[in-house]
Amino acid sequence: MSEPGVVNQKQAALVARIQSGQARVGTIGLGYVGLPLAVEFASAGLTVRGFDILEDKVAAINRGESYVKDVPAARVAEHVAAGRLSASSDFAGLAECDAIIICVPTPLSKTKDPDLQMVVDASEAIAQHQRPGQLIVLESTTYPGTTEELIQPILERGGLKAGVDFFLAFSPERVDPGNPKFHTRNTPKIIGGVTPACSAAAQALYSRAIDTIIKVSSTRTAEMVKLLENTFRSVNIGLVNEVALMCERLGVDVWEVIEAAASKPFGFMPFYPGPGLGGHCIPIDPLYLSWKMKTLNYRARFIELAGEINSEMPEYVCERVALALNDQKKAVNGSRILIVGVAYKKDIDDVRESPALDIINVLRARGATVSFHDPFVPSVRFGDQVEMSVELMPAVREADAVLIVTDHTGLPWAEVVKSARLVVDTRNATRGIQSPNLQKL
Repeated sequence: MSEPGVVNQKQAALVARIQSGQARVGTIGLGYVGLPLAVEFASAGLTVRGFDILEDKVAAINRGESYVKDVPAARVAEHVAAGRLSASSDFAGLAECDAIIICVPTPLSKTKDPDLQMVVDASEAIAQHQRPGQLIVLESTTYPGTTEELIQPILERGGLKAGVDFFLAFSPERVDPGNPKFHTRNTPKIIGGVTPACSAAAQALYSRAIDTIIKVSSTRTAEMVKLLENTFRSVNIGLVNEVALMCERLGVDVWEVIEAAASKPFGFMPFYPGPGLGGHCIPIDPLYLSWKMKTLNYRARFIELAGEINSEMPEYVCERVALALNDQKKAVNGSRILIVGVAYKKDIDDVRESPALDIINVLRARGATVSFHDPFVPSVRFGDQVEMSVELMPAVREADAVLIVTDHTGLPWAEVVKSARLVVDTRNATRGIQSPNLQKL
C-alpha cells in the first residue's frame, strides 16, 4: 500500500484541480440525469465531456441542442460554443478525465431482478482507460453494496486501490422531471465514499456545482438513502390507492377525503391515488431493495404489498371503464376509447413505465379501439408500430369513453367533460366540474 503522504498528494492534486477550475469531468450516460449534471458542471466553469453509446445524443449535444425538457437548448449551446461541453462515443477519452460520473439506466429484468449490465459496461470502460488520481462516482440507483461489491473490484483489477490510488463514491441522482422549483443545482446532494478520502474528493467536486452537500458514512448508506426516498413514496401511494379502492366500495369520494385530511397541520402528508406508478424511479427502486433483502433471507413485506397494489391499478382502471360503459349499455369490445395523457406524470414528455401504456394494452386486448392525446408526447411506439397523438376535441366527440390518465396543465377539462359521452378521471383533473357522465377513480 502507498504511503499516507502519497494518498494525500493524489487527493490534494485532484482537489486543487477541481477548485482551480482545471478539472475535466466525464459523465457516462447523457439522459435525464447525465445531461443536466454535465450542464451544471460546465456552468461551474469545469470542462465536461459526456460519453454515450447513442450517436444521435452525441451529435445533438455537439450541435448545441438539448433533448431533455428541463435543460434549455440555450444553456447547452452556450457551453458547447465556449468549449466547456462536448460529447463523444469514444470512451478512450475517459483517460483524460479527472472525475468520471456514471449516470446510466438501471432497469429491472423480466423477472424483476436488478439489471446492472450498463453499470458493469461503464465500469469496464473506465477500468480500460483508468489512471491514478481519478475520482469515479456512481449516480445510478441500485441496491446497497453495489459500489463496493460490483464496481470496486472491476476498478481495482489492474492493481490500483480505492482510497489510495483513485477515489470511489456513490451519490444518488435525485432528478424530478418537470419540477419548476427543484433542479440539479438546488437539490441537496448525498455523498458517500468508500473511504473518507473518497468522500472528501467527491465533496470537492460536487461543491462546484451543487448548493448543498450532505456527506454520509459510506457508499452503502448513500445507496440506501435513495431507496428509502422512493420506497417511502411507493408505499404511501400504495396505501392511498388501496384507500381509493375502499372509498369506491363505500360510496365515498376519495379526493374529498384526502383534501379534508390534508387540512390537519401536523401528522399527515397527502398522497394521491392514480392509475399506477410510472417513471424511472418509483416503480423500480423499491424492488432493488426487496431483491437485495431476499439475498439476506429477509422479506420486505411493505414493499412487496405496495408493489402488488400499485401494479394492479391499471387493470382496476380498465375495469372501471368497462363498468362505466356497461352503465351506458355498451361493451368495451368495439368501443372507441380516448386516453388523455400517456406521460407518467403531468407536464413532462416521459413515458417510461407509464401506466397509460399498460392501460392501452389491456383495453385493446378486450377489443376496444384506443387512441391517445398528449400535448407533450407526439408519438408512442407499441412494438413495431409508432402511433401519433390525435387532436383532442374531435377525438373526444367521437369517443365512447374518455379516460384521463395524466392531468396535464392547461387542457380544457371543462370542455372535455361537456363534449364527451363518458369521462373516467383517474387524476382528479376535473375537480369542481359536475356532470352525470363523469366518473372519478
